[in-house]
Amino acid sequence: MSERRALPDAPPPSMPPPSSAPPALRWRRSSRSTGMNNCVETARLRDALLAVRDSKDVDRGPLRFSAAAWTAFVDGLGPNGARPRHVS
Repeated sequence: MSERRALPDAPPPSMPPPSSAPPALRWRRSSRSTGMNNCVETARLRDALLAVRDSKDVDRGPLRFSAAAWTAFVDGLGPNGARPRHVS
């Protein structure tokens, strides 16, 4: 049986992987969010894009949406969905 070896440029197994989210973003969470991290966080990017990430797994990296795509998604939630502010 061969011994497992980490790739030379891989972080040691005890180290978490580096975040793929841009470091200087100001992440926002809904004021209706509970302390249990069951929500999404949003941050504005340049070029009128919006980054969206899972609050339970912030190191996974964000999804990126245009303001129009995010607004269409939020509008599609319907009357029972949470309604964050539209992005302009």
